[in-house]
Amino acid sequence: MKTNYLLPNKYKTLGWFLLLFGIISGIMLLPGMYEQESLRFKVLSVVYEPFWDSKPIEVFKIMKNNISDEIVSFTIIIGGLIVGFTKEKVEDEFIYKLRKDSLVWAIIFNYAFLLFLIPFIYGTLFLEIMKYNMFTPLIFFIIRFNFLKHKARSDEE
Repeated sequence: MKTNYLLPNKYKTLGWFLLLFGIISGIMLLPGMYEQESLRFKVLSVVYEPFWDSKPIEVFKIMKNNISDEIVSFTIIIGGLIVGFTKEKVEDEFIYKLRKDSLVWAIIFNYAFLLFLIPFIYGTLFLEIMKYNMFTPLIFFIIRFNFLKHKARSDEE
């Protein structure tokens, strides 16, 4: 079976390293915890809207920003994509079906969970949930796919 969108299996270890490193680093960056001051750089902001005051929106602004959260986000997304879309050692029709079913399940589960939260969460906590929601479909997919793969392997034995 031809799967052009999957990376070679040799990248899976790199993907797991990046994903786990990103998640652990992200937990350390949770509000009020640890922020690396040496990661403060001048960056280009295409659109900047001050969060706490009523200053106007600015476009194409050079500003000083700690890029820790951007690095963590990139690491989680790239690691998750590599883990989720790397070929298995044996890539057959069954694995293809597990991958497809897991992806559909992850999207449905993610948005069902989000629909449950929307009417009950407000304010800045809602923004925090939406921030984490950019990672959850990928995380749910990886968990579901690996769970089904492990379950199928243990059923064979």
